[in-house]
Amino acid sequence: MATTATAAVVIVASKNPVKIGAARDGLSRMFPNSTFEVRGISVPSGVPDQPFTDEETLRGALNRARNARDAEPSADYWIGLEGGVDAKGDEGPIQSFAWIAVVGKGKDGFGERVGRARTATYYLPDETAKLLRDGMELGHADDLVHGKTNSKHKSGSVGILTDDVVNRQSYYSEAVVLALIPFKNEQLTF
Repeated sequence: MATTATAAVVIVASKNPVKIGAARDGLSRMFPNSTFEVRGISVPSGVPDQPFTDEETLRGALNRARNARDAEPSADYWIGLEGGVDAKGDEGPIQSFAWIAVVGKGKDGFGERVGRARTATYYLPDETAKLLRDGMELGHADDLVHGKTNSKHKSGSVGILTDDVVNRQSYYSEAVVLALIPFKNEQLTF
């Protein structure tokens, strides 16, 4: 990773301050002796605004990281964070989670090295699940069900449901740490 002399440039594929904060926190925890210049940009995910499967959510995170790389190729690392849900069928509970993808240059400076990690999973209330099935994005559904405004840029669903025992930034931050494993262990092949 970065050395203390030069800050590594990290592009987060979002302007959401929660996602940028999670990336910064995960990087500093995983590499405490390194410095990072972390900034966010808006890039498309290539998946619906509300990914509805595990595979679609992972694809969105990878697409975001690679689209950020295409937009800012001189950076050192690119991070995509994609929140998603998964429902088994047209009725019943819906799970919420996120995928994190970190893309960096390969050991030889060519190709790419990729780290991936998924957050913990939790179930959403039936009221929220109904709105999601009707086509609403999770953040908007949370705002409606819980009387909030712009919750996806704050505590998010996980923060609302846990009364901020776990907020969205801390929830994502753990997965950022896990997605950085290939970069912490560059001598290994992942």
